[in-house]
Amino acid sequence: MRPAQAVLVLTLCAGLGAGAPAADVTTRPYAARPLPKPETVSAWANAFKAETFTAPDGARLPYRIYRPKAAARPHSLPLVVVLHGSGAIGADNVKQMGPFATAWAQPAIADHERAVVVVPQAPARTVDYSPGEDGMPAARPGPALPAILALVDAMARDPAVDPSRVYLTGFSMGASTALTVLTLQPGRFAAAAVFAPVPPPRKAAARVARIPMLLVHGDIDSKTRIEPDRAWAKALNAAGGRPRFIAYEGMGHRVPDDMLTDSGWRTWLLAQKGR
Repeated sequence: MRPAQAVLVLTLCAGLGAGAPAADVTTRPYAARPLPKPETVSAWANAFKAETFTAPDGARLPYRIYRPKAAARPHSLPLVVVLHGSGAIGADNVKQMGPFATAWAQPAIADHERAVVVVPQAPARTVDYSPGEDGMPAARPGPALPAILALVDAMARDPAVDPSRVYLTGFSMGASTALTVLTLQPGRFAAAAVFAPVPPPRKAAARVARIPMLLVHGDIDSKTRIEPDRAWAKALNAAGGRPRFIAYEGMGHRVPDDMLTDSGWRTWLLAQKGR
C-alpha cells in the first residue's frame, strides 16, 4: 500500500555525503562527549505536542509530534518517525522523548532541516528476536507493530507531507523495528538510518537493497551484537545495495554521543528521495 502523502525519518550519522559506493564501511573510535543537559532536552521536548492515536483494531498509541511553522506549499515537508528502544515501552508519552528524538526540535536543526517528526510510544514490543537462517538473531514483527504501521498510514495522509520523502529511524528495538518495517513496506520509504539494530532475516535484504540505509553499531555492544548487523550489510551489498556501515570501536549499546544532536546525518537523510 502506498501512502498518499508522507515522510518518515530515520536517524543517520554525521558527516555523510551522497552517492556512497557499495561496501561503504567506516570505523571510528568512540569518544565520550558532553551530552545535552536535562533541562535542554526538556525544552526541546516541549516543542512536541502530545497526541493519542487509535488504530483500526482499537489499540491506543500515545505519540508526540513536532510540526515546523507552516510549509511553503502543500506536500513539501518530510515526515520523521523516530522509533524507541525497549526501555521506553509504556503509555506515559514521556519515556520515548530522550535527546535522540527531541534533538530534531533544537533550533540549529529545526531551522534548517524542517520536517514533521513523529515519536510514538509502543505499549509492548514492536519486534521480537529469534535465530535467522544464519543462526544469528533476526528481528520479526512483535505485538505492537500493527499499531505503529497504522500510525504511519495516518501520518501519510497529512497534507503537509511530501510522499517521496518518508524516512525511518530508531535505536535498539526501534532500529530493529525500522528495518523490519522497511522490509514490510519497501515502496513507502526514501531512506533509513538505524543505531544498534538486530536486523530482519538476511534473506529479506534483497527486497530493500536499493533503499539508502545507514547502519551504526558499537563493536563491543553486548545487548544487540554487531555481527548480525554486519551480515545484514553484507546481504544488502550482495543484492546490489549501497548501505553505509559505521562501526564505533570501544562503544557498547548506545547512540554515539557525537551523533545525538549533530545535523550532518539529518542533512544526508532528508536529501534522499523516494522513487
